[in-house]
Amino acid sequence: MDPSKFPFDIEAYKRQSEIEDTYILNYFSERRKKIEEDFPPRTKRKYFKRDHIAANQRLVDDYFSNQPTYDDAMFRRRFRMRKHVFLRIVGDLSSTDDYFTQRFDAANKEGISPLAKCTTAMRMLAYGVAADAVDEYIKIGGTTALECLRRFCKRIIQLYEKEYLRAPTQEDLQRILHVSEMRGFPGMIGSIDCMHWEWKNCPTAWKGQFTRGDKGTTTVILEAVASHDLWIWHAFFGCPGTLNDINVLDRSPVFDDVEQGNTPRVNFLVNQRPYNMAYYLADSIYPSYPTFVKSIRLPQSEPDKLFAEVQEGCRKDIEHAFGVLQARFKIIREPARMWDIDDLAIIMRSCIILHNMIVEDERDTYIQRWNDYDHSEASGSSTPQPFSTEVLPAFANHVRARSKLRDSSVHRELQADLVKHIWAKFGMLNDF
Repeated sequence: MDPSKFPFDIEAYKRQSEIEDTYILNYFSERRKKIEEDFPPRTKRKYFKRDHIAANQRLVDDYFSNQPTYDDAMFRRRFRMRKHVFLRIVGDLSSTDDYFTQRFDAANKEGISPLAKCTTAMRMLAYGVAADAVDEYIKIGGTTALECLRRFCKRIIQLYEKEYLRAPTQEDLQRILHVSEMRGFPGMIGSIDCMHWEWKNCPTAWKGQFTRGDKGTTTVILEAVASHDLWIWHAFFGCPGTLNDINVLDRSPVFDDVEQGNTPRVNFLVNQRPYNMAYYLADSIYPSYPTFVKSIRLPQSEPDKLFAEVQEGCRKDIEHAFGVLQARFKIIREPARMWDIDDLAIIMRSCIILHNMIVEDERDTYIQRWNDYDHSEASGSSTPQPFSTEVLPAFANHVRARSKLRDSSVHRELQADLVKHIWAKFGMLNDF
């Protein structure tokens, strides 16, 4: 064939193709470098060889052996509860959740023991430390410690909420009413108030909603009802810090059972006048409902002064409960470092449940004074007021109960009768 008939230069085409390929390779190489600079690759988590076997044995030798290094008093101080209560929790968790069991990995290496996982969670709750602060002693990394905390709190709520965060039973009411009558408030079943928990890592978009001027920072509110023995019967958590106690009360389910007629009705006498609705002691911000008994601002007469003194002293039960709760579990006294408000909720509820478990176990050690306290000479009788259970059957009765809860005239009558009752009961006692 005659090459002159094909003027196409193959060599020139090859040279041009090489130039274009080189340009494309250089272009994508520069782009790759730019992407790697802007988005550096994630580095793998560094592996630390933790000796879980030695850590588990050291924990047992220190606290759980027949002759432990630290005695029961030191255990109570560091775990916030007595040893048999903690071991009960560990046993219940290990029998209901596979996460809290002794497991082995693919290399047949012993993992973290249930005691170590529960101890990690309790140390974080009790001392409010960071997740990696327990690594040196228990040999658990930060992410594993956070997972232990979340699963521990969720399981505590699932196992014990129905028993340790519930409304009072008839037996509980008899005990509470008996002590309340001796203190001068027949028909009183506890004190109500709110507590703020600072939220350090609140999302920026929510800060305006959770920040109140007098607090100066983002907070989440807990509404609670506590009795004389510091048992917390009601807990409502999650309202933004911008709300006050009245706004929280409007959202709270504290009176839902009363309006539906599912609670026992307490019948008692104050100044020879019958009443059939139990009440809480509250501060002055709460509305004038028959279910609240407030103090008297600027009392003038001696009976009013005595009533204000006794009411304010008894209402400190809820403040005392908040103080003990924060002292036992420092995590809710320090600013919360969690990002999710659901995590704050499970931590708060689990701490309250654990607090009530401790109260049940140690109640006899610090309320003996109420058993020895007898005002029979002043009141004439130390028998608790009787009560009966009546179920409201229909919607009309529901509306009636709702209106009775907000009758301010009954509130004023009850307060006036309590002033006279307390003056007659304590006014002449020299040891008051």
